[in-house]
Amino acid sequence: MKKWMKAIMFLMISMFLLSACNSKEPETKAVNATGDGYEETTIRLAYNLPADHHIAKGLEKFVKDVTEKSDGAIKMQVYPAGQLLNDKDMNQSILTGGVEMGVNSSTLWASTVPAMGIFDVPYVFSDYEKAGEALSGEFGNKLRTAMEEKGAKVLMFADYGYAQFANNKRPLESPSDFEGLKIRSIGDIPSEMIKAYGASPVFMGGGEVYMALKLNTVDGATSGTTAMVQRKYDEVAKYLTINNYAYLEFLLAINQDFWDKLPTKTQTLLTETAKESEEWIRAQAQSEDEKTAKQLEEKGMEVYVVPEEDLPQWKEAAKPAWEAFTKNSGDLGKELLEMVDEQ
Repeated sequence: MKKWMKAIMFLMISMFLLSACNSKEPETKAVNATGDGYEETTIRLAYNLPADHHIAKGLEKFVKDVTEKSDGAIKMQVYPAGQLLNDKDMNQSILTGGVEMGVNSSTLWASTVPAMGIFDVPYVFSDYEKAGEALSGEFGNKLRTAMEEKGAKVLMFADYGYAQFANNKRPLESPSDFEGLKIRSIGDIPSEMIKAYGASPVFMGGGEVYMALKLNTVDGATSGTTAMVQRKYDEVAKYLTINNYAYLEFLLAINQDFWDKLPTKTQTLLTETAKESEEWIRAQAQSEDEKTAKQLEEKGMEVYVVPEEDLPQWKEAAKPAWEAFTKNSGDLGKELLEMVDEQ
């Protein structure tokens, strides 16, 4: 009888242990399902660029890579082409945490960090390579620090490319040719240059420029040739001047408080992946500028490329814009200009 009871007890204990072991299996699978240690996180990303723009393509590459590398643990909810926020509301939403992550131009960030206006200062960056070197070094780090102090961490400097001028009145072959024109501007610093050249700056959104040119509300506009192609400037503007006066930047920024609460491993993944996408976008900027300028010419615009030997007079005439920037941006702005001049 005792032997029989012992056998039953042994059998019951064995079944209990087996059941306990089996109950742990789902927990192990759940851990593996979160991407080898990545905590599940949802990040909303908003931007305003059209889907076919090279920056938009780079952002979608960033989203795809983050999702795949985390095995889906980091969920990116993307709102492109202004679906969630327009460019005027974007920065405040990022700073307050209304959206975790967003993309906007350095021009618009200059109202928060005045030194960010350096990308609009005429003829600061002479070529694509020097711009990339500056952004990847101490120059870029100083701007990142200034942004963090305001509550936003920069994950990526996305190169838009150079800004040019389109107009309907005449070829702009020297600064004096701007005299008397009404030119749509993209920011305060470019407006100072436009005034220094003898024209009147007019502020309006990018989506309004086509009709403004068509109705002669403005005589011309400044923008990148990528945007000119997408917004069909060739249908409403006759002349294009290539003078590469401003190297436009867009920033992928994330709310600092949200960032600080993310696990270190997630921060590392986002940082490294953003860097990869930043380099991809930078490689596209020059080819896109060249391709779209050629497209505008093929569509009928008369293109004038300012000869390199003439650029000093364009730069000298734009000095009031430099003075306006240094006055507004303080010591950091002056320091950044000195760093660029030393390149």
